[in-house]
Amino acid sequence: MTALAHALTRPKWGRVSMADVLVVEGYVLAAVILYAGLWRHLGSGYLVASMQDQNLFEWLFAAQAHAVANGRNPLFSDLQNAPLGVNLMANTALPALAVPLTPVTLAFGPTTTWTLVLTGGLAGTATGWYWLFSRHVVRSRLAAAVGGLLCGFAPPVISHAKAHPNFAATFLIPVIAICLIRLPGARRPALHGVGLGVLGALQVLIGEEILLIAVLACAPYAIWFAVTRRRLPRQVVVGGVTAALVSGALVAYPLWLQFAGPQSYRSIEHGPTGNSLAAFVAYSSQSTGALLTGGPGGLALNGTEENAFFGWGLVALVVVLAIRLRAEPPARIAAAVGGVAAVLSLGPQITLDGRPTGWPGPWALLADLPLLESVLESRIALACVPAAGCLLAIATQRVLDAPRDRRFGPVPLRVAWAGALAAALLPIAPLPFETVTRAPTPDFYAGGEWAKWVDPGGTIVPVPLPEPLHAEALRWQVDAGMGFALPQGYFVGPAGVEQLGAYGAPKRPSSMLLDGVAATGQVPAISDAERARTLDDLRFWGADAVVLTGGPREPELRATLSALLGPGRPAADAWVWDVRSIT
Repeated sequence: MTALAHALTRPKWGRVSMADVLVVEGYVLAAVILYAGLWRHLGSGYLVASMQDQNLFEWLFAAQAHAVANGRNPLFSDLQNAPLGVNLMANTALPALAVPLTPVTLAFGPTTTWTLVLTGGLAGTATGWYWLFSRHVVRSRLAAAVGGLLCGFAPPVISHAKAHPNFAATFLIPVIAICLIRLPGARRPALHGVGLGVLGALQVLIGEEILLIAVLACAPYAIWFAVTRRRLPRQVVVGGVTAALVSGALVAYPLWLQFAGPQSYRSIEHGPTGNSLAAFVAYSSQSTGALLTGGPGGLALNGTEENAFFGWGLVALVVVLAIRLRAEPPARIAAAVGGVAAVLSLGPQITLDGRPTGWPGPWALLADLPLLESVLESRIALACVPAAGCLLAIATQRVLDAPRDRRFGPVPLRVAWAGALAAALLPIAPLPFETVTRAPTPDFYAGGEWAKWVDPGGTIVPVPLPEPLHAEALRWQVDAGMGFALPQGYFVGPAGVEQLGAYGAPKRPSSMLLDGVAATGQVPAISDAERARTLDDLRFWGADAVVLTGGPREPELRATLSALLGPGRPAADAWVWDVRSIT
C-alpha cells in the first residue's frame, strides 16, 4: 500500500498525471463490468431490475433522435399518447445527453445509447468527484480515488443505475462544485459566471431533481456562510449574478414548456416515501452484503429506490470520521451536508424498521412547497454519498501523512485503515446487473408490414394498449422506425380536473375492456353500447389500425376484437383490423 500511495501521490506528467489516467480507467472498467451483460448483447440485452424503464428510456432517446433528424422539437413528441402527445421536458428525457448522442442512436440504436449513458454516467460521476477531491481537498491521488470510488458506485447510486440514468449520470454536479469553489478567486468573475451558468443549464437538461437535492442539502451551510460574513466577495456576487442570468436565459423555454406548455402538469403526488432509519444500515439488493443478509427486506419503495442502504460498517466509519475530522473545514462541510441530507430524507414522519414512530421529520415543513411537493424525499439521501466520499478521502490523506511507524494499538495505522475501508466498502460493493434476452419484436413491426396499414403520420393501436406496466410496444415502435403514433404509453402527464401528474394516460373504456380480457382470459358479451364506445375511442385516438400480436391471451383477445370490430385479417405474425374507413 505504501508503494502504491507513493506512486499515486506524485504526478508523472503535466497537469493530468499518469495516476489520474489510471484512476479513471479503473472507474471505466468497473462500470463496464457492471453492465457487461448489456455490452455483450447490445441488440437484445435487457436489465431485469429496470422493469419497464429500459423500454421507456430507449424510447426517449429514439424519439429525440427522430425529432432532431426530422427538424422537429426534441422536447415534445406526438409519438406516444396520441393524439395529445408527451411533454418530454416534464419527463426524465435527458435532452442534454440525448440530443448530442443522436448520431449514436440513429447509427447503432437506442440500446447502445442507453448502455453508453449508464456506463459513462457511473464512470463520469466517479471521475468528477475524484477530480474535485484531488484538486481541492487532498493531495494524494490514492485518497481522492477512494472518495471518488464511493461517489460513483455507492449503493444509492447503483440502485438508480439499474433504471434511472438521470441519477446515474450526475457528473456535472462535482464540476459545478469546482466552479463554485474557484469563484471567489476568479480573475474574470463574469466569464467564470458564464461557464457556471452553462453548466447549471446543462444539469437542468440532464436531471433537475438531483440539482434540487444538492441545493437542499447545501442550503443550510450556504445560508450560514453568507450570514456570518458582512459582505460577500465581489467575484461571488458578479459571478453568481452572471451565472443566474445565463442559465435562466438558456432554460427559459424548456422550463416554460415543462410547467406551462402542452401536456404539462402541476405536480405529482407519491405519498410519504421517507427513508426508514433502518434503511441506512441495511444492505441494498445489488450489494455483496445482500448475499448474506437477504437484501433490503421491504425497507424501500422498490429496487430502484434504495436511496440509503450504506450498511453498518460505512455508517459507523463515517460517524467516527465526522467527529474526528471536525477541525478540518472540508470535513465539517461534508458532515453538515451529509447530516442535513440524511435527516431530510427521513420524510415527514420518522419510521424505524418500516414502522412509524409518531415523531415528525423536518421534511414536514417543506413537503407542501412548490417543486418540493413532487420530490421523493428518500432520494435526498443521495447527497450523503459525496459527503461520505469526501470524509473517506480526507481520512485516507491523514493516514498517508502519518509517520510510517505510527500504530493503531498493536496494528500499524495504515494496515488498520485498510482493514477499516475493507470492512466498510466490501459489503456494499455492487454486483453486476442481471441481463436477460428480451423477446424479439414481432415481424409485423420489425419487417415493415405495418406500413401497409397506416397512413403517413397515422396511429396504430396495439392490443393490449401500452401502459407503464407493459411498455413493450414502445420498443416495437422504435424498431419500426418511429413511423406511427401510439395511444396511451409510458410517460408522466396530466390527469384529472386538477391536472396532477400521473403515470400513463387516463384509460378509455375500450382499453379497460381489453385489459380485462388480457388479465382474466374471459371474453365478455359485447353489446352495441360497447361497440359504440370502442368506435368513439378509435376516433379519439385517430386510429388507422388495431393490431394483435402473439401472447398468452391471443385467442380471447382476437375473439373480443372480432366481436367489437368484425373479423380481422392476418398479416405477418399479427391480426389486423383496418379501421380507417370508420375513423
